[in-house]
Amino acid sequence: MLPTDQPLQALTYGPTDGTADWCLVALHGWGANAADLIGLAPYLEIANFSMVFPDAPWPHPQAPGGRMWYSFPNGYDFRRPYDFETQSDLKTSRERLKIWLSVLPQTTQIPLERTILAGFSQGGAMALDVGSQLPLAGQIILSGYLHSAAQAPVSPRPVMMVHGTFDPVVPIAKAQQASAALTALGQPVTWQEMAMGHEIPPQVMGLIAGFCEDLRQASGNP
Repeated sequence: MLPTDQPLQALTYGPTDGTADWCLVALHGWGANAADLIGLAPYLEIANFSMVFPDAPWPHPQAPGGRMWYSFPNGYDFRRPYDFETQSDLKTSRERLKIWLSVLPQTTQIPLERTILAGFSQGGAMALDVGSQLPLAGQIILSGYLHSAAQAPVSPRPVMMVHGTFDPVVPIAKAQQASAALTALGQPVTWQEMAMGHEIPPQVMGLIAGFCEDLRQASGNP
């Protein structure tokens, strides 16, 4: 078991002169790592944002250098019911991510109320899971899914969900179920269904940038 008080390791991208007044945190998927996602940062073109990319706690058993938020059982199929809550590695990652996010403003000097939490695939599931427990400005869920029943957030915030109609990994029905559950809880969800697979193509980068800029502008920032 990894110690839950050990901070996650992360990479950062963005202004270093104190001009960043908003923060975007992005969680990678199963088998990837922070270095994979930070490679997309230059293409986002969002000013005044500090971008933070944490590594998941657990090493991936098959992908050298890859990380994971939790393991999947052998032969796992998203189309079959599964109780993720039985997994101790998920519980550890959930606790460590929540602690890390809670103290992140001490490093960024940006409050959680001006922080957007994003995630891809398994990272999207973690963003849905832990994000509801924190007073975030917004959430971006890419090719994501719910671990269990959606929880009412501690504070209302916009959520953008993007999923590919041809996703061969996470069926789009999983994301549609998550969107419906969030909507039922009163969450303002923007649903974007695109003709793509399990990926983050340039058009999705544009949606992310637009969502971030819209939230920043709506907050009254110039």
